[in-house]
Amino acid sequence: MMEPMEFAPDVTGRPIWRLLLRGLGVYLPGWEMPAGALRVRPGTAAGGFGPPAYLDGDAGFGVQIPGRRRGLEPDREIYVRGRENPSFGIVVAGPAAAIGSRVVDAGALMRFARRLTFEELFDTGDADSVPYAVRGARAVENVVFLDRAAGIGLCAEVDPLTRTAACPLYVRIGDPAQRTVRAYAPAQAVRSHS
Repeated sequence: MMEPMEFAPDVTGRPIWRLLLRGLGVYLPGWEMPAGALRVRPGTAAGGFGPPAYLDGDAGFGVQIPGRRRGLEPDREIYVRGRENPSFGIVVAGPAAAIGSRVVDAGALMRFARRLTFEELFDTGDADSVPYAVRGARAVENVVFLDRAAGIGLCAEVDPLTRTAACPLYVRIGDPAQRTVRAYAPAQAVRSHS
C-alpha cells in the first residue's frame, strides 16, 4: 500500500523556492505552478519521484544523466538579493547533459552555476570586470536547473551557516498537454533555515 505524501511547508519559505517559481514563470509561462513540495522518502517512486533522481541523505537530491556534453549553451537568468553583501541566484534551462557530469548533485550543480555566472558577468573587453565576475560567481547561493526536454529539474542552495550545498528540491515537469509541474522535498528537511 502506498503511503500518502504530504507537503513540506518548511521549503516554501526559502529563497530557493521563490527562485524556482520565478524560473518556472520565465521558462514555463502559463504552466500550473506547484502549490508546495511533496515529501518523499528514499526508495519511494510514488507520484513521479524516482529515476533519474535519487536521495542522498543530508545532500538531498541528485540526478543521474545518461550522457554528458560540454559546449551546450543553456538559457539563464541571474537574480541578485541584497545590497551590501549580495547573494546571487541563477535559473538555468537547457539539457542536463550541458552540466558535464553523469551524476548531478549539489556540488556539480553549484560548480556549473558559478561557472555560468562568471561567464555572464565577465566582459572580455574589460579587465575591470574580472573582480566583479569572481565575486558574483562566489556569491551564487541558489541554483535552479530545468531540463524541459527530459521533464526534470534540480534546485541547490548553500546553507548560510555551514556554507555546504544541498539539493532540497527535485522537479518533475509534466506532459506539455497537462502543463503541470511537481516539486519534491526529502522527508527530512535537508537544512533548516531561519
